[in-house]
Amino acid sequence: MLRGSTTRRVPSLNPSIDIDDVGFERGAHLLIKHALRGVAPGGRLGVSSRAPDFGVHLLGWCRAQGHRLELSAQTPGLAWITPGDAHANRWHGAERAGADTPSSSQSGVAALDVADHAAPAWGLAARGALVEAGGPDFGFALAAKRAIWADDVAHLYAQAQAQQWNPDDAIEWTEPFELPDEVEDAVVQVMTYLIENENAALLVPARFLGQVHPHFREVTQLLAIQIADEARHVEVFTRRALLKRPHMGVSTVGGQASLKTLFDESEFAVASFLLSVLGEGTFVSLLRFLQDHAPDPVTRQIARLTARDEARHVAFGMAHLEYQLRRDPELRGRLALAVESRYDTLAQTSGLNEEVFDALVLLAAGGWSIRQIASGFDKVQGLKEDMASGRQMRMKRLGFEQDEARRLAALHTRNFM
Repeated sequence: MLRGSTTRRVPSLNPSIDIDDVGFERGAHLLIKHALRGVAPGGRLGVSSRAPDFGVHLLGWCRAQGHRLELSAQTPGLAWITPGDAHANRWHGAERAGADTPSSSQSGVAALDVADHAAPAWGLAARGALVEAGGPDFGFALAAKRAIWADDVAHLYAQAQAQQWNPDDAIEWTEPFELPDEVEDAVVQVMTYLIENENAALLVPARFLGQVHPHFREVTQLLAIQIADEARHVEVFTRRALLKRPHMGVSTVGGQASLKTLFDESEFAVASFLLSVLGEGTFVSLLRFLQDHAPDPVTRQIARLTARDEARHVAFGMAHLEYQLRRDPELRGRLALAVESRYDTLAQTSGLNEEVFDALVLLAAGGWSIRQIASGFDKVQGLKEDMASGRQMRMKRLGFEQDEARRLAALHTRNFM
């Protein structure tokens, strides 16, 4: 007879265990379940116990588990359990939440894994888990791999984790500086403009996050960090705007109308194109421009850190679209149509508000002399050209012809985002 939870290595027809005085209130069922794995087909397990009322508890447990129980008339405290098939029946029809053949991730770890389509019945189960049949259908709208995946999504997620920063530690908020009133007002106006655009960049992926099947966990994790990035950007832009002023700048109808078109887009790929590839890609140029021309160290630090985050958001948007376009070349036509439709919708709006444009000129000028203002104006025009060039480059990477890329880049909203 074996003691404790030890069983014979080779399945035996009638093994037995002695579990001493351990009752069901102290884990007896685990010892019995473990020992039952060593019972050969057609066999039974002998269980000896000196726990009070053990037979009563064992009888109830066996009924619940579908096992047959015989209490020994000759030996008190000994029972024989014949395994039933309830456990096997319970898992009949179960399936693994993952592809049949594991693939290799860029880190070299098997990604068991990522199925082309996530079954509705997999629900919230971990990827690779054995999912019992009959579960609820969660109905995730984004359940196809090609609709949300990117080849390097795991790498981008790891990078995003490593590059997180704390505004209190990363930015020297108390570093002393004083700016002329009009320059400080210009900074406040630019920060106000950045905040409303970052609110859009936060809420658009948030709309889609709950639609992504959790089987594609790297995507949900990356989108969650992207949302956290944007929330942090809103915080630091707000803190800088109110650092020396009691009020924000202005927000215009044209700017709000431009951002609303991002909310109106229902397809994940198209929204990623408009927001990340065009809008946030343009914003990387703007933030680097602010880093170069910031009149104070706090603004300069904010621009540097937020530009790094935005560049990563652009990288995911590009990687996702490159992945999807290889599988759905017709998507390219829908992307072009989305740019044209957005342009038509915003044709009657003013685009970038005058206050933001003038603020950028002043920051780039660094002063009010004729030569400085003229130079600042030229620098902002150069910024707009750099933005357009970047949009063209990214669209060419996505397979657009040179002329088409140039045309579509020129149609991008004058509000930058």
